[in-house]
Amino acid sequence: MSIPVSNSISKSDPEIRTVRIAIDGPSASGKSTVARRVAGKLGYVYVDSGSLYRGVVWLALKEGVDPSDEDKISDMLAEIEVKFFLVDNAVCFSVNGDKPVAELRSVAVNGSVSLVAAMSEVRDMVVGWLRSMVRFGNLVIEGRDIGTVVFPDAEHKFYLDASPEERARRRSVEMLGDEDSAEVRRSLERRDTIDSTREIAPLAVAGDAVVIDSTSMSIDETVTMILAGIETC
Repeated sequence: MSIPVSNSISKSDPEIRTVRIAIDGPSASGKSTVARRVAGKLGYVYVDSGSLYRGVVWLALKEGVDPSDEDKISDMLAEIEVKFFLVDNAVCFSVNGDKPVAELRSVAVNGSVSLVAAMSEVRDMVVGWLRSMVRFGNLVIEGRDIGTVVFPDAEHKFYLDASPEERARRRSVEMLGDEDSAEVRRSLERRDTIDSTREIAPLAVAGDAVVIDSTSMSIDETVTMILAGIETC
């Protein structure tokens, strides 16, 4: 299944009635795993918004474009062709005919994604892509500005967080223990600073979001809390 790509950043089409669950939070807060499981429990479509920014970085590196050169990134976006489709009820995409998956998590992509995600033209285009995904049906979409910018009128909003120490531990485990947790924590703190202080769509808690500190919670406990919050609304 695929949908047409729209660069418009207008609000969702009022004729398309969907439920949107926004789960925001900083890196290593567990939002990706939690969002995917919540979507599975509800039978909703899972959307990883960060993968789209990673896709832009991946394409830039593939084509030899400097990710820090905003003008060249802009030129690249003018020619980009993105198609979206579902795999196991999660949104995936192709970029100019290629379907990057594991490549989106490479060290090179990780090193430039914050820089590219702060570019206004990139954000405008990605927000348009994300808003067009309501055509797939009910969504659980995770990121950093879903409840504040992408879907400020989302039916349910959650902000998932954890202590810096716990987030560093989780990321170290995710990396199979190959990285020192202290260095991982410093890296996460740098990412937090970039995300929360950028001029465009900074990481912030939506005023009407339910904040969950998952430091001492398991994934299942966090998912249960979110599901309970949805049921009581």
